[in-house]
Amino acid sequence: MLSAPIGQPSPVIDTSQVKKPVRSLLCSGTSCKRSPAPNSLFGLIFSKNAGLCRHFYIFNFYADRINMAPTKSSQRFEDLLQFFESEKAKVQQPIAHPDESVNRLSDKDRKNLRRAAVLIPVTRVNADSESHIVLTVRSANLKSHPGQISLPGGTAETQDVDEAATALRESHEEIGLHPQHVEVLGPIGEMAMPSGYRVTPVVGLIEQDLEFVPCPIEVADIFEAPLDLVLDPDAYQHAYVNYKNEKRAVLELNYGEYRIWGATAAILYHLAREV
Repeated sequence: MLSAPIGQPSPVIDTSQVKKPVRSLLCSGTSCKRSPAPNSLFGLIFSKNAGLCRHFYIFNFYADRINMAPTKSSQRFEDLLQFFESEKAKVQQPIAHPDESVNRLSDKDRKNLRRAAVLIPVTRVNADSESHIVLTVRSANLKSHPGQISLPGGTAETQDVDEAATALRESHEEIGLHPQHVEVLGPIGEMAMPSGYRVTPVVGLIEQDLEFVPCPIEVADIFEAPLDLVLDPDAYQHAYVNYKNEKRAVLELNYGEYRIWGATAAILYHLAREV
């Protein structure tokens, strides 16, 4: 959430000490070692090229032993991993805001906006559970966007070394997600906001069944939406809202009782199209 820190001073997040992306290995000289997690549907393949370690996640159901087809969730999880292994992920495209006037801001005007970041926490697929994205319901007492669906995050502070540090620090404050439990995959672009921020979403992997502790001042509820739904561009719809006596078009994604719309839906839709 884009709000000032509450309570104790925010911890300094050193992203060099945070779990590295799924691509990190224990490399020594020409050897690489890492064991896949027990009961995992994924394995690691290691290869060497000119003394450098290259590796990637592959989908592994041992089809030669059992007759099992990949699920939508596991396939989209694999797609997400492969996206961050690709060159495409390095060319971060601007994230379109539903408000076209914001998209027309010049580069100079964008640089004058305050920096902020949000985390897109993605749970790993395992033999028993499909992958989900963790979202929050903002407290009804907040002045800005009360009761709306949001991603954990907020305004950058001077001690934050990069956008990932901001997203991790704010997620720790808002939902009790410790930075050491997140494997950062990377940012997916930047979106200008009418409120005067430029927000960078950062994707991170987390384990299943983590216990979250919501900050009651900021977060009313925490829920998880299926990854295959969130990463389906066709699941998003165009809707209209009244904003400052004007009718404006927005994106929305419906999941059960939850209506994900506005900036959050725009960020997730961008990720769905990129992946």
